[in-house]
Amino acid sequence: MIYVGRRNASDTRQEASAVGGFAGMIRILIADDHAVVRQGLRHVLASEHDIEISGEASNAQELFDLLRKKSWDVVVLDISLPGLSGLEVLKELKQKWPKLPVVIFTMHYEDHFGLRAMRAGAAGYLTKDRPPIDLIKAIRKVVTGGRYVSSSLAEQLEGQTVAENEQTLHQMLSDREFQVLRLISSGKTVTEVAQELSLSVKTVSTYRARILQKLGYRTTAELIQYAIRNQLTL
Repeated sequence: MIYVGRRNASDTRQEASAVGGFAGMIRILIADDHAVVRQGLRHVLASEHDIEISGEASNAQELFDLLRKKSWDVVVLDISLPGLSGLEVLKELKQKWPKLPVVIFTMHYEDHFGLRAMRAGAAGYLTKDRPPIDLIKAIRKVVTGGRYVSSSLAEQLEGQTVAENEQTLHQMLSDREFQVLRLISSGKTVTEVAQELSLSVKTVSTYRARILQKLGYRTTAELIQYAIRNQLTL
């Protein structure tokens, strides 16, 4: 665990990494609500002599509990967590442990969440359909202070791509509003969205009303059409 203004073992290892490689075993904390994914990652990384998965969390509470108890070198974080979304978790994590690198590992393609994640402080972004070696490369790169993204996402981060006017509308949404928009536009009812996100129906209805207002629409059908045009559906 890394505390601002306090030197610890993780700080020392990161300083050593700046002068030619990471010193010692890279300790990974995985946050993913699917046990099969966590087990699969353990299998993938088992043969790597310099990487070990030394902690697992299935939700935000478990993740923050582990972060407070031990020191970690990299967090591998899924966006789709129960309760708090992965992006909300990422923002809170970076506020409390700003030096701790986070690699987003998710099924959501980068054109949906990549830019948001990197702006929120992620050091890397990979989709779960990428070869295992890519995750290994990402872990080794971010732990030495680097950033691991695709060339297209790097261009967006550098401001080299300009979105069409309509495509910028959903950028005004909060991370939770954007998540609700994608779920609703994929055919889920307000009740189903509430169950999936562990929220009340009233809260999801409030998010839906805010989305309609920000995008300038009046009906769910219009939201669905907007999402389809901009390839935002799940």
